[in-house]
Amino acid sequence: MASLTISKLRKNFGPVDVLKGVDLEARTGEFIALVGPSGCGKSTLLAMIAGLETVSSGEIRIDGKLVNFVAPKDRDIAMVFQSYALYPTMTVRQNITFGMESRGVPRAQQDEAVKRVAALLQIEALLQRKPGQLSGGQRQRVAMGRALVRDPKLFLFDEPLSNLDAKLRVEMRSEIKRLHQRVGKTTIYVTHDQVEAMTLASRIAVMHRGELQQFAEPRQVYDRPANMFVAGFMGSPPMNFIPAKMANGEGTAIDVDQAGGTATLTLARPLSRPAADSIVFGVRPEHISPARENGAAKPGSATLKAIVELVEPTGAETMVGLRLAEREITGRFSPDDAPRVGETIAIAVDMTKSCLFDPKDERLIS
Repeated sequence: MASLTISKLRKNFGPVDVLKGVDLEARTGEFIALVGPSGCGKSTLLAMIAGLETVSSGEIRIDGKLVNFVAPKDRDIAMVFQSYALYPTMTVRQNITFGMESRGVPRAQQDEAVKRVAALLQIEALLQRKPGQLSGGQRQRVAMGRALVRDPKLFLFDEPLSNLDAKLRVEMRSEIKRLHQRVGKTTIYVTHDQVEAMTLASRIAVMHRGELQQFAEPRQVYDRPANMFVAGFMGSPPMNFIPAKMANGEGTAIDVDQAGGTATLTLARPLSRPAADSIVFGVRPEHISPARENGAAKPGSATLKAIVELVEPTGAETMVGLRLAEREITGRFSPDDAPRVGETIAIAVDMTKSCLFDPKDERLIS
């Protein structure tokens, strides 16, 4: 196993800055998810770790060794691609052993590696089939098997589940998590799917426009996003952003426009730095619920009045579109608590889970 250290890494394609000084460190055995929208630079970063793209400036170190100018084959990494990249005319066994054949690994050692990996991935019955005879999930297992037989220092995954249907994605996500728990290899996993990142990673690196926005454990990224981009990207539906004003000079309460007037909400935590008069109040849909019948707020919560504009049952929960004055927000309700469209209701907002952002730099301030 190995650690990975990336320092001030930059990548330019002509005048275009794709990566703008990325700093990242993966400890031995960690599962790091690189997540962000298309074009944010995450796949380019993975390709640079693999040696498939050159470094414009900065350093990449694997186990402390500088690998900027080391050929991909000499970096002791294994990569699983989005397209599987299997040879269609070869059997599963031949696809798995192709790299070992090229390196002159003895046949007995190849057979032992195939036996070990096939049992780990439960593909023993598929070894004589060709890729065209396999399902998408089976092909993905074969692609992972080809990587596993190398016993590399690093595993690199480039959006490996994006070609699968929703049900199979969930199944393969569990397979990859179990695989990492068994093998314990340092893994860098690129995805645009924030659910995959939250489910799989020990730490998440959120990227946007070539810059690292936040690098932390999944719970911290979700509960305490570094800025409004992270808050809006991580979570589905995304965090609600509500314009607000500081209610006093002490930074202990905010004023929010609601249906029929203005409400003053007491903050649950102090500001991390002084705030201007105008701020952005952030709250996730699951932290909005119907208020008690008497309208009183639960402990740690505040009450707002809202008009119900949309009700979307999804089975286990119901998404509710709510209007506060000029701003529409989303609440995630229990089906038993679903309101009727058009009525004005009192909603409880969990202030212990809320966030405040500076509208100028969009960074978290509370």
